[in-house]
Amino acid sequence: MEAVVVDAGSKLLKAGFAAPDQDPALIIPTKMKRVIEEGDAGDSSSSEVMVDPIVRGFVKDWDAMEDLLHHVLYTGLGWEIGEEGQILFTDPLSTPKSVREQLAQLMFETFNVSGFYASEQAVLSLYAVGRISGCTVDIGHGKIDIAPVCEGAVQHIASKRFEIGGIDLTKLLAQELHKSNPMVNIDISMVEKLKEQYACCAEDQDAFERTQKSCQTEKHTLPDGQVITIGREKYIVGEALFQPSILGLEEYGIIEQLVRCISSVSSENHRQLLENTVLCGGTMSMTGFEDRFQREANLCSSAIRPSLVKPPEYMPENLPKNSAWMGGAILAKVVFPQNQHVTKAEYDESGPAIVHRKCL
Repeated sequence: MEAVVVDAGSKLLKAGFAAPDQDPALIIPTKMKRVIEEGDAGDSSSSEVMVDPIVRGFVKDWDAMEDLLHHVLYTGLGWEIGEEGQILFTDPLSTPKSVREQLAQLMFETFNVSGFYASEQAVLSLYAVGRISGCTVDIGHGKIDIAPVCEGAVQHIASKRFEIGGIDLTKLLAQELHKSNPMVNIDISMVEKLKEQYACCAEDQDAFERTQKSCQTEKHTLPDGQVITIGREKYIVGEALFQPSILGLEEYGIIEQLVRCISSVSSENHRQLLENTVLCGGTMSMTGFEDRFQREANLCSSAIRPSLVKPPEYMPENLPKNSAWMGGAILAKVVFPQNQHVTKAEYDESGPAIVHRKCL
């Protein structure tokens, strides 16, 4: 049986048996229902609430995560109790050691896996496009990670994480839509769908400023029959990545942040890092974002300008969204057959800390 690869993000969990040239078999929301009991024994009632096991990239509710993985592995992928296989997890940038250890413990002691491995998402996203060195810009639901990678090793001292992501852009769009449609109440989940449908990037800052003064609008009918107007709001979502001041942040834009991260690495590696820049995460699929990114990159003051790596033609078209999972599928084809993973015997002998020695 092939190893299972799991890429668990704040918004979506992707899982499937290792098949590098295919999309993951399972892509589901990273959410779990929890029943809350209220009242005393004689007069009790219950209600359901949705729980987010992962917040800003890291597991925050381990009970909910265990329940979610049980559903994914046994119901979704067909594992049988007593016949569990091997599993590889993708690690977000700067995953705490305690989280890695707890995940290994959960897998071996609760799920009884026969083998475990974990690898950093930045490295895996590069593997997916046939690189071992480069720089990933991962715009996720709850965070943005910029990570230079040299010869398969993340340069942590030069990497940077921002505690903003797609959810913050959704909230920004909600605020802007409320300004132009003050009489309409829009649920945040609906705003998320509107963002995916309408959000786009202007060609440059001047073009963005023109859209804020004059922009063609269109009507959108919500499921409940309410009608809203959308115009200039759709451009502000993408612009916030290049002008974080729109979000109230005193930060450089994403291109300047990328160049600054790479400048922290030894100068002999600058060229291979900048010329092998990989965009990943769901937000990068926004209309016009890749063109704007490259346009801004061509104007940056760096002697070597960032250049985007195009995905191989033989890979699925959703590669940018699923690159960490696909890179994990590629790696799983190597580490498990070559016994580079953590085995059950090794875990029983050394405990959870073994992951730091084996999962490099």
